[in-house]
Amino acid sequence: MTPAPTSDAVAERLRAVQELYDRGEPIDALVALVRAEGLSPAQRRELDREAIVGPLGLRLDAAAKRGAARRRQAVDVLRPYLAQVDPKVKRELPVGRRVACHLIETQDPGALAEGDALVKLAAAAAEPSRRVRRGLRWYADLPVEVGDPSLLRLRAADLVPVTQIDDITWVGNRLRITGHAYIAGLSVRGRRFNHATVVLRGPRWLPRVTLRTRRIYRPEATHAAREPGCNYDWAGFSADLHPFSLRWRAGVRALVRGAKRLLRRRHTVQDTTTWRAEIVIWSRAARSRGVLRGPVIGRTERPAGLRVRPRWWVRPVWTSDKALQVVYQPTRAELTGVRLDGECVELTGFLPGRPVTRGKARVGGHRMSADFTPAEGGSRFSLSLAVHTLLSAESRRLWVEPKGDPAAAVMLEGAEETRLLVGDREITVQGDRRDRVVISGHKILPVVTSAVWQDESLTLTGRYPDPDHGPRDLVLRHRGGLTIRVPLERDGERFTVRLSPGAMPRFGTAVPLAEGTWNISVAPPGKYGPAMVPTRFDHAALDGLDEGPRTIGGRVYRFVATRFDVPVLVAAEDRPGDERSAAGVWALSRTFYPAERARPVRDATVYVSFDGRAYSDNPRAIYEERLRRGDESEHIWVVRDGAFVPPGTRELGLGDGVTPTVVREGSREHYEALARARYVVSNGFLPQWFRAREEQVCVQTWHGTPVKHIGRDQAHMKREPRPPVWHRQAVEVRGWDLLLSQSPWASSVLRKAFGYEGEILESGYPRNDVLLAGDRDVVAAEIRRRIGVPEGKRVVLYAPTFRDWDRRNAAVKLDLADARQALGDDHVVLVRGHMMQAFPHVNAQGGFAIDVTTYPDTADLMLIADVLVTDYSSVMFDFVATGRPVVLFTPDLGKYRSSRGMYLDLESQRPGPRLETSAEVVETLRHIDTVTAKLHDRYAAFVRTYAPHDNGKAAARVIDHVFTS
Repeated sequence: MTPAPTSDAVAERLRAVQELYDRGEPIDALVALVRAEGLSPAQRRELDREAIVGPLGLRLDAAAKRGAARRRQAVDVLRPYLAQVDPKVKRELPVGRRVACHLIETQDPGALAEGDALVKLAAAAAEPSRRVRRGLRWYADLPVEVGDPSLLRLRAADLVPVTQIDDITWVGNRLRITGHAYIAGLSVRGRRFNHATVVLRGPRWLPRVTLRTRRIYRPEATHAAREPGCNYDWAGFSADLHPFSLRWRAGVRALVRGAKRLLRRRHTVQDTTTWRAEIVIWSRAARSRGVLRGPVIGRTERPAGLRVRPRWWVRPVWTSDKALQVVYQPTRAELTGVRLDGECVELTGFLPGRPVTRGKARVGGHRMSADFTPAEGGSRFSLSLAVHTLLSAESRRLWVEPKGDPAAAVMLEGAEETRLLVGDREITVQGDRRDRVVISGHKILPVVTSAVWQDESLTLTGRYPDPDHGPRDLVLRHRGGLTIRVPLERDGERFTVRLSPGAMPRFGTAVPLAEGTWNISVAPPGKYGPAMVPTRFDHAALDGLDEGPRTIGGRVYRFVATRFDVPVLVAAEDRPGDERSAAGVWALSRTFYPAERARPVRDATVYVSFDGRAYSDNPRAIYEERLRRGDESEHIWVVRDGAFVPPGTRELGLGDGVTPTVVREGSREHYEALARARYVVSNGFLPQWFRAREEQVCVQTWHGTPVKHIGRDQAHMKREPRPPVWHRQAVEVRGWDLLLSQSPWASSVLRKAFGYEGEILESGYPRNDVLLAGDRDVVAAEIRRRIGVPEGKRVVLYAPTFRDWDRRNAAVKLDLADARQALGDDHVVLVRGHMMQAFPHVNAQGGFAIDVTTYPDTADLMLIADVLVTDYSSVMFDFVATGRPVVLFTPDLGKYRSSRGMYLDLESQRPGPRLETSAEVVETLRHIDTVTAKLHDRYAAFVRTYAPHDNGKAAARVIDHVFTS
């Protein structure tokens, strides 16, 4: 929904209410602040509307899901408040909020709290509401009964256009805007009864501009929609604007404003006129109007301007909230020169028009003196800025303020951009996306000047005049925290780097870039944090940048400049529209999958490890043991986002015979495989749409003996009424035929946590067989080589688990610098972050530490580790099969126990020392043999209790039990 404009007093009050909401304050505190004095009646109505739609409505939704007592409390607080709200405000609320307010005001509070009407409304708020037409009016189809049908009528607050702008370009002298726009929930299957008009609205009385608009076929709109079952194939539009429509309107406005200034005995001033772009949609008897917003990443974010006459431009621009505006803009001041003069930066420029002799300049919010000198056709100006002030300055725009005239933004207007190097920093004078001059001081930034695709590789060249000519890496960082480094080739100020997005190096293998946006920076090898310097794309080369997609190995890559000049690499799977859209997923799960389930099962096994993100864990061990036994039935691996390629018998050194089938997670083949395979082997929950058949055998291997509470034992799973995830878990658990367990203790924990009543096989974990295999020394040597661990080094594996309250922060709590100094060069620390935590920044400390967060299988890391340092991770139960020491580093044990809950008492049941500071851990590692000897009996007891069956034969026991007839 497009937010209504708010006054400063209302905006300030709303921010205060939002802060209370974010802190979790009770609903009566929020209502008290909303009703506080100090607002006019109009402001009161505005605040009530925004508060009910926002914080108060969200708090009501949360209370509705948390039981009758919380619902009754919310109703008792909101009922007297709503009685004071203007009825017109309540009528104009979105339909869900409107109905909720009606129920609170008209129904018995006790009956409303005990019933499920508010719960159903809260659930419906998370989904686009279904719409039905009665006559020529549209109504919401909500899962509640209301006495007055008019309450369900869709009003302006409900009929807000969904828009996206795919392209803005000049075709000749016309501006063409292309994208799609529709009313959510109303299908657009053809041109009939489907019209859209783009309108530009200018200042106050100025006549609006109506653009010539036509509907076009754009099925991408359907693929990107949130609503299942809706078709927006004809929601595309194309609108053309002729600049003359703006020029004559701006001329009339300039004439009126100039006359007013002359009457006040002031000079006339050329002024910018701004139009905001809106779209008006008539679709199936519904009308909607809203702001045109939503540029796609890349060139559309930085549309070009058109010079319509000397120093006059028409520019499409984007506001901070991604709304489109078109400005008719004069160049009242332009930059002519920049030079470094000792400790000052001298700027010169020109103001066309009347002579000016006095005035000021402004950089950002700082006003300063400037010299103005009359010249032919206008005036010249100059100003001096201190270098030491600019070196620490953020990006600030340059303005000049001729005496008696409004301030004028200084434009680049064709002048060259300037980079002034001062030591290891630089001062830049550049143009922004609207050609306005921006001055900033910062670290010397690498600037990419060229991006060239050739076959399946991307070559980036640029300049980086850093006085330190040491080696540098190009660092690709995913929004989830994953990083990939590629060395730069440096030649003086120039650099070159070649990337293969479909085959990036990772521990001796090649994997494609994961789906999403990859930011690009430069850093010395092994350095992170402040040492990472962001890159920029050369402004002069932006027009020639090839931002088109490249399809490589079933994946699509684009190198684009976003936010004007920030280069990023975007990766995505090349998926058909009916697999990536909400409507397509709905059809696959509700139509295609049931149809496939009705067909006979076939002799095939589906393996799923961590939702398809890794070739690892128990499914991998079971699969490889079956291949070693010569099982030639069909083997199917689910792979998510191209994360891995499962090996066949040839790659495993078992000769020709079996090549596994790979199905992409979420694909049509994925649905078909889970519908018809006789065996399903997974180590976690399967998709929500999966339902086990009678003929299928579902083997749940899980992914570790739990230390922390899981399943039904988690706090949020014990709420009344039960959350949706509780019911989804119960449905899947009923379909399990076999659950693997590591020990009798684990069996009791897993049975209770999942509410599982079926068969449990206490076989030990197949993934740990590699730790006791006869060829483990040969395998360990290969893993060391792949990771880069020199021969003879003592390996410490640091593998902490995630924190529910802080998943975005992945700071390494072990002091690696202290560890390196204390342990010396004969040690290596492998840092293994958890996949559910943000990826850590690991300072390599000269090769002492290696980030192995993205290494495919933890079992391989345990095989080469001499010591394990962990906290609350299940890896401790697996590692004791090696007989090697375990150190527990638990700096936040109290908080973790109270927040997540734990099954294990780490003080009485631990296999090794439990420490709370990094210094204690480092000191223990220095004397690990002595410490281990003292805890030998405790260690042995831990193995007997929690890992009695991990003897290298677990996979064989599972296969004999499940797959051998």
